[in-house]
Amino acid sequence: MATLAQDAATETAVDPLDVSRGELYSEDRWQEPFERLRAESPVHYVPASDFGAYWSVSTYKPIVEVESLPDIYSSEAGGITLADFDENMPGAVKMPMFIAMDRPKHTGQRRTVAPAFTPSEMVRMTDNIRTRTSEILDALPWGQEFDWVDTVSVELTTQMLAILFDFPWEDRRKLTFWSDWAGDIELFKDEEKRLERLQHMHECAAYFGNLWQQKIGKEPTPDLISMMIHSDAMSEMDQMEFLGNLILLIVGGNDTTRNSMSAAAYGLDLFPDERAKLEANPALTHNATQEIIRWQTPLAHMRRTATQDTMLEGQQIKAGDKLALWYLSANRDRSIFGDDADQIVVDRPNARRHLAFGHGIHRCVGARLAELQISVLLEEMAKRRMRVNVVGEPVRVKACFVHGYRKLPVEISRY
Repeated sequence: MATLAQDAATETAVDPLDVSRGELYSEDRWQEPFERLRAESPVHYVPASDFGAYWSVSTYKPIVEVESLPDIYSSEAGGITLADFDENMPGAVKMPMFIAMDRPKHTGQRRTVAPAFTPSEMVRMTDNIRTRTSEILDALPWGQEFDWVDTVSVELTTQMLAILFDFPWEDRRKLTFWSDWAGDIELFKDEEKRLERLQHMHECAAYFGNLWQQKIGKEPTPDLISMMIHSDAMSEMDQMEFLGNLILLIVGGNDTTRNSMSAAAYGLDLFPDERAKLEANPALTHNATQEIIRWQTPLAHMRRTATQDTMLEGQQIKAGDKLALWYLSANRDRSIFGDDADQIVVDRPNARRHLAFGHGIHRCVGARLAELQISVLLEEMAKRRMRVNVVGEPVRVKACFVHGYRKLPVEISRY
């Protein structure tokens, strides 16, 4: 007869291949289970997790297949994260956003904001990005410990968001605050936190609603709110859809770039030979930018929901099943990136093939801007011969969606 201790052990048994567990990321232990999944079961069914049953898609080829078939694998049917939306859940509110829409609505809304991220816009913004990056780097204390995440990564990305939204400069840290609350899917497990999140999202909507009102009837300007107002696809959004798209653009512009900027400091310190290679040859900067984004993969997964019964890598997927596309794992797929896929290699020939921005119709609309900001940061550091030395373990985000850093203690020195 089973003992109580055995019963308790069974109840608390952890599925080692359930990679949705937040502690895997806060403790930086996600590499081994993903390695097993890629080797043994690239499309793997997890019958029970904190987010319910789901399929883990962990290698490059099937993720590209899923992303290439948006009519079979929907973004709209269940949203883009493993957390299910339940309208009966206290603190839950539906916030439609174009990344979580299917065609044709997705096409029109994406087209509305895309002009903010064209190559010509990147040229227009470069001087501004360089000036602000220089100011932040010039204010850093040499030879003293400080937090790279807050002082550099958060500040640079928050400034950029403020410019994109024509957001009041003195209030720009609100954008970081809202982004952190919006992007944390772990909150869905806790009713109190869900209600608190809802309150912060309403504050965000009210603030942006005021900015929207101020721009109605005015001439178009090159910021995202004006672009929405002056478009057929987005000018008639209700408050929740407006909020949903704002949250998408804030999290997309904040979490991704900021965590890649932190990875530039942490990862290059972790691989000093590669850092030396980059320091000796600044021409590698643009490739190194792609490699840092690949190595970090700041959004670990996106979710799709099957709209019909289908087959994927020999597995029977049923209509209604949810699939987690683990970009984080695909970017370590040795069949694509070689046996050194777990390392940063600044001159990796195919670094640009990474899936950190997704693939297909939902590929990150702001990818060029993220690349530009990170490249400029590396270039300006090189001009100052600035080396970032990590002096303590980073505090990481405890979540399976945003893959990032809360704090990174560093000192800077010259090389």
